[in-house]
Amino acid sequence: MFEQIKKTFDRSIEIAFSTKDKIQASVQELAKENNLTKEEAKKLLDQFLKKSDEVKKSLEEKIVELQKGAMEKMNLVSKKELSILEARIIKLEKQLVSKTGSKKSTRLPVKTASKRAVKK
Repeated sequence: MFEQIKKTFDRSIEIAFSTKDKIQASVQELAKENNLTKEEAKKLLDQFLKKSDEVKKSLEEKIVELQKGAMEKMNLVSKKELSILEARIIKLEKQLVSKTGSKKSTRLPVKTASKRAVKK
């Protein structure tokens, strides 16, 4: 009995991280082994696909959370933060031009941040 539960659990985890085609194949195999009707197999497939999507979404959220934490620890700026700073600089440059009356751009040449240093 324990081995059957363990086998089912292992198969469930495998299915959760599988592609749709692999899930369909696993469900067909399960349906055949357990003499399920087409309706039962379809219902099982739908449940597995739904659960697989939930697990993947949860995993993606966790990865994003871990990535954000790593970025903060490395003290890197996000793409959004960089865009906000660029907008502020442009605004300040326009204010400076209007105060000095100069039509010439006061914008200094600045190297853009490397893609590695900016989180997307």
